[in-house]
Amino acid sequence: MGNGIVTDTLQRQGIRVTTLDIDTGLLPDVVGSVERIPLADASVDVALCAEVLEHLPFDRFETCVRELLRVVRKGVVLSLPHWGYTLRVIVDIPGLPEIRHAWKLPIARPITPGGVHFWEIGRTGYPLTRIKNVLDKHAMIEWERLSPWMPYHHFFRLEKHK
Repeated sequence: MGNGIVTDTLQRQGIRVTTLDIDTGLLPDVVGSVERIPLADASVDVALCAEVLEHLPFDRFETCVRELLRVVRKGVVLSLPHWGYTLRVIVDIPGLPEIRHAWKLPIARPITPGGVHFWEIGRTGYPLTRIKNVLDKHAMIEWERLSPWMPYHHFFRLEKHK
């Protein structure tokens, strides 16, 4: 649920939002864990899970992905941290289509022990291919994006397998 910025932004656009968090102090609509979401199967259109799953050990990642897909009718938007050095190109010339792209250099570093994240894409042992292999087992990756403006955030749009 975080600080509510995303919820407020979506609601201002007329989107009905149901929030989930384990922290009752944040006053979520639903109190629960992404590992066992207390909602019925296919009870929401889309789930947004942004910068959450890296706070759990990686051996729980697949369970969380399955659980997110269980509660949606359409799909999941997932944001995960992607560590690494980034090359960015942004070209904005009036009258021409904007060009924007980001690439991560394949240089892995270990995760910092005792930090708030158990894992991150691009850290030692967690290459992007490993993450995508788990996602591919349970969903179709409709698209993925590494934003040139926020290259630490790797976005995925997942659709349920038919």
